[in-house]
Amino acid sequence: MTQAMPEKAAPAAKRAEGGVQSIGRAMSILDRLAETDIGLTLTELARGVALPPSTTHRILTTLQRYRFVRFDGASMTWQIGVQAFVVGNVFARSRDVASLATPHLRRLMGRTGETVNYFTHSGDAVVCMTQVQSQQMVRAISRPGISSEMHRSAAGKAILAHMEASEVNEIIARTGLRRYTENTITTLEDLHLELGKIRQRGFSIDNEEFSLGLRCIAAPIFDEAGAVQAAISLAGPASRIAEARVENLGATVAHCAHSVTAEIGGKAPPLTQQA
Repeated sequence: MTQAMPEKAAPAAKRAEGGVQSIGRAMSILDRLAETDIGLTLTELARGVALPPSTTHRILTTLQRYRFVRFDGASMTWQIGVQAFVVGNVFARSRDVASLATPHLRRLMGRTGETVNYFTHSGDAVVCMTQVQSQQMVRAISRPGISSEMHRSAAGKAILAHMEASEVNEIIARTGLRRYTENTITTLEDLHLELGKIRQRGFSIDNEEFSLGLRCIAAPIFDEAGAVQAAISLAGPASRIAEARVENLGATVAHCAHSVTAEIGGKAPPLTQQA
């Protein structure tokens, strides 16, 4: 009996492993189809997921039965089906981006030692929705619920950089460009020049523009349509966030924002290339 048990268990284990493998392959097929708006032929799809056409077709027909994919006979392509939209729409309705972002904010604070904020765009301002405070004795604090003008905020500028120029102009026409320190941007021309630099490097800087001695770095978060929705901001004393650290910290903040974008099913646009 002791010897017979492994022989009976092995087929069951093999079936379970095969089931998990099939699910993984099905997810790969859905991911590949989600990358295109026009669908893919069986040959293109099989090549894209590195599976034999026969295996790909078998999985597709199962997904089709549950309406996760559909076949367009006119173009001979497979496309995402309505049930995928139904499932995704439930997530879109229920997602709380601030809550989803919080674990990423905690990791960023732990890695950098500085206070990390999540800002969302609201009207002509940005609003701090949640925060993970630094454990340092001297730290930057922007209480959740506090709003900030966009031109003097790293988070605000990160969001402005990915808006249409006409929309930026309309916001500034309503709010103005109030000076807070000698570093504050106070002309529309300078603001647009700064927004171009932000698009190129992937993050923004509040270089003591609101308060002398305070430096912030921020990067944008995008939704599933590639539209900017929010930003993650790292804030601390300029003595600790020294200019020599800005590039490395900026890349770290941008990576965090990219992770949150992926977490919510968003899609970041490509960086603007340097001329």
